[in-house]
Amino acid sequence: MGQAYNKKYWKIPIAVGGIATGIYFYKRNDKQYNRYRDAYKSRLAGYETDEFFGRVTTDGLQRAQKTLKQNKELSLLITFGIYALNIIDANVDAHLLQYNMDENLALKPHFQYNEKENVTDLGLTLNFKF
Repeated sequence: MGQAYNKKYWKIPIAVGGIATGIYFYKRNDKQYNRYRDAYKSRLAGYETDEFFGRVTTDGLQRAQKTLKQNKELSLLITFGIYALNIIDANVDAHLLQYNMDENLALKPHFQYNEKENVTDLGLTLNFKF
């Protein structure tokens, strides 16, 4: 909503796309994590009928759970990061919309050749025009 308020409509799909991508990967990793966790629980109960039996060892199921849990948490962290960056960007844009860009106030670099000392001078000039 902040991007729409600032009339930066081109940023809205980027923000929504970033957040939606993060949510997609979170849900995907969560679903995979649940599959491996259920298979691991089944193995601990003594059943040998899970979908990974014969292809993945019990240790492999534990490693997969650990990796998928890390990926799930990372995708959630990245999603919140993208959301926070979107909020910060909208606030900075809103603040800069009120910034005075009048030509009567200028900060300009100047470059001047000093003929007496045969050197060049470099500096900044702040101009106020009333």
